[in-house]
Amino acid sequence: MTLRLGYGTNGLTDLRLDDALGLLADLGYDGVGLTLDHMHLDPLAPDLGARTRNVARRLAGLGLGVTVETGARYVLDPRRKHGPSLLDPDPDGRAARTALLVRAVEVAADLGAHAVHCFSGITPPDTAPDTAWQRLTGALAPVLEAADRAGVPLAVEPEPGHLLSALADFHHLRTLLGDPEPLGLTLDIGHCQCLESASPADCVKEAGPWLRHVQIEDMRRGVHEHLPFGDGEIDFPPVLEALASTGYDGLTVVELPRHSHAGPELARTSLDFLRRAAATTNGAAPC
Repeated sequence: MTLRLGYGTNGLTDLRLDDALGLLADLGYDGVGLTLDHMHLDPLAPDLGARTRNVARRLAGLGLGVTVETGARYVLDPRRKHGPSLLDPDPDGRAARTALLVRAVEVAADLGAHAVHCFSGITPPDTAPDTAWQRLTGALAPVLEAADRAGVPLAVEPEPGHLLSALADFHHLRTLLGDPEPLGLTLDIGHCQCLESASPADCVKEAGPWLRHVQIEDMRRGVHEHLPFGDGEIDFPPVLEALASTGYDGLTVVELPRHSHAGPELARTSLDFLRRAAATTNGAAPC
């Protein structure tokens, strides 16, 4: 297996998208995790179709693969981080998030992306767990239908503090939805270190059959803070070897959304770090 490395545009928000893509190609990345937001590719802009076609041409010209990510903080509501979510008490709020994700699937299809990433959101106060899960499954149903039509998997991410926060929660969602074909998993390696009982490498092995997208960064146990490589506690060669063992062939995207001020340098050092880590394993090699 060849490890295909990408870098998230949410860690390059001080750069124009065209410049960010050129930087990643020049450094030697294989792809990009493209967050839909006003800084780069605004999913609510009236000229989205034309801009998407331009980005698709740019990606093809640079030879970059792409995953569409939907973790923009204020794309729907300038006052509520990640609001409204798929769990919002207001049906219109949930519908707005569903519509955004359906649009993300359409953008992903136009870009030739290998997956669309999303997460559940935080359970609102005074909301019973059964109610939250019912809202989540209902809000995701149209997105999964769109993903099925487009042939682009929806990769749901367990996010610390959210309703769907761990691998076990992802499997619960699969069961509630009847295990639909378009439903896959985004696995964030740092989140495994943060809160899973198993090691990150064992999490990768467990998640293998459902992996559709991978995010990677360093992290410490019990602290949800995305860190540059070497600043946390993760032993990366076993993680990369585990990825190789699963047969996962999508992008493994560096996720440093709070480090845009140093984005170009961290993009360089992150690639160097992961290439060195991969070189020490038996099963994975960087492109």
